[in-house]
Amino acid sequence: MTDRTPFDAIQGDGLPIAPSLEPSLQNARVPRVTTVIDGRTAFIGILAAGLGVMAGYLAEALIRLIGLVTNLAYYHRISTEFTSPAGHHLGWTAVFIPALGGILVGLMARYGSKAIRGHGIPEAMEQVLLNESRIPARVTLLKPLSAAIAIGTGGPFGAEGPIIATGGALGSLLGQLLPTTALERKTLLAAGAAAGMAATFGSPVSAVLLAVELLLFELRPRSIIPVALASVAATGVRFSLVGIQPVFPNALLTTPNGLSLAIYIALGAVIGVASVYVTRAVYWIEDGFEHLPIHWMWWPALGGLVVGGIGYFVPRTLGVGYDNIQAVLSMHLVGVALLVLCLAKFLSWSVALGSGTSGGTLAPLFTIGGALGALLGGLIATLLPKVGVDPKICALVGMASIFAGASRAMLASAVFAFEITLQPLGLLPLLGGCSAAYLFSALMMRNSIMTEKLTRRGVRVPEEYAADFLDQILVKDAASRHVVTLDATQSLGETRRWLEAGADGATHHGFPVVDKGGAVIGVLTRRDLLESTHSPESPLRALLHRELAVAFEGNSIREAANHMVREGVGRLPVLGEDSKLVGILTRSDLLEAHAARLRSAESAKRTFKSGWGPRDPEALRDP
Repeated sequence: MTDRTPFDAIQGDGLPIAPSLEPSLQNARVPRVTTVIDGRTAFIGILAAGLGVMAGYLAEALIRLIGLVTNLAYYHRISTEFTSPAGHHLGWTAVFIPALGGILVGLMARYGSKAIRGHGIPEAMEQVLLNESRIPARVTLLKPLSAAIAIGTGGPFGAEGPIIATGGALGSLLGQLLPTTALERKTLLAAGAAAGMAATFGSPVSAVLLAVELLLFELRPRSIIPVALASVAATGVRFSLVGIQPVFPNALLTTPNGLSLAIYIALGAVIGVASVYVTRAVYWIEDGFEHLPIHWMWWPALGGLVVGGIGYFVPRTLGVGYDNIQAVLSMHLVGVALLVLCLAKFLSWSVALGSGTSGGTLAPLFTIGGALGALLGGLIATLLPKVGVDPKICALVGMASIFAGASRAMLASAVFAFEITLQPLGLLPLLGGCSAAYLFSALMMRNSIMTEKLTRRGVRVPEEYAADFLDQILVKDAASRHVVTLDATQSLGETRRWLEAGADGATHHGFPVVDKGGAVIGVLTRRDLLESTHSPESPLRALLHRELAVAFEGNSIREAANHMVREGVGRLPVLGEDSKLVGILTRSDLLEAHAARLRSAESAKRTFKSGWGPRDPEALRDP
């Protein structure tokens, strides 16, 4: 519905308005009726599907570029085959290769774009929240190039983080080149990011969930449909290039029973606690780099020296490490070897990420969490053989739970671990373990590994996505029914004397003006009446200087609030089915609707008598 509609065509709450009203009422400006989707959704969906195809080929290109850098740096050959640097035979000289990669990344960050530093998702979140989803075009080129150099020279990161960031930058660029709104650019950015993840792992559902939990900050059809189309398109490209087999195939898992399921959930809680300390360690190391007396451009080189040194003793820590994840999930690594990989990968990754180089978090966290879960699972299976705990499920739960605890992307983590293994028996333990990890992480740590950096910059990141409360209440339930009206033929002088006398209703700030038939034709405020330059004999009709804006009983107060903002007014006359004035909706009424919700929540909290409840009365107040 448009802003300006002939009044006889307006549908208030389902009934047409009579055409025989005051001419100013026929031209009344009415709220836009909220629609779930529209033609623009289809347009953005088509763009997102094309974006998904591009992201699919972009992911393959970046993986090949990483392979090229790896082969040049560690094997001195020209090949785009994706390979691990762990099999090199360079000896101690390989220690300096990650440092050289760090120098190149530092130069690109300083003279190209500082946005290429880090794992990309916090930076994308910042652009969504503060810059209307506008990512500079140069990041679309520099991010994958810097990531290929960092990872190809031994950086302990997965390829998925840079691909996600690059896909998001590509979506943002597309949104900037075409005439789109900020919300549509956000959708395209999220679609590109989701497509990048789906193209890397063949995980379209978890990619959509990740976009919802970390980038969209909403769950609406007009945004989730394009994101889903992009993820499907990107996965289709992946299937056409590398096949439909899961990324990490695994042997069949043991069917969980009641006791083993409880252990898997407890394991998720333990891993969730570990994710808190992993996150704190990363930012503690990052803070340490901040105090170094050298320019930040050189930090990735220092981090690279640490990566190279650890890689000299534990070569498995170098590079993306997807083979490590496969080895952990299939229990090909056990005991001391598993413990060494877990500790060495954590140290190498945290120092590298803290130094500000270009890399990701997903694969390293999966390696660390999977190894920790496999260690604990093997220990439990040895001590309690009759319980029926499967160490492979423990590895899977540990892998997903550490990411759920660190990133707070609970659903994405659980579904992702299922999609990359296609093991249905693991889905229930995954959901329980990720839920427990999320719970304990949120209890112990206010921010996640994704939002801590933004919070330090003074950015407030939404943590909960709920249905709009204002959209659930109708105007008829919130409007004031006691309306003080003014007669259009009444003189200005008479009205001023009435206001000065302080009669009943004269203290209001706004008054609907009605004609002799009782139809509202405008609204005048106290300021209009007291500061008008019209003569005292002028009828109030002469003071009406703007078109009438009204609301209907069937509108939601969200629609009415949006209408107030568009029209620049603080109150709206409310019309009933017969087009007659039945009330008035003011900004105070909107606040009162919120106040009723808060009072209800506060009352519910006060009935919670458990010792887990807050003791301080001030803690009972919603922020």
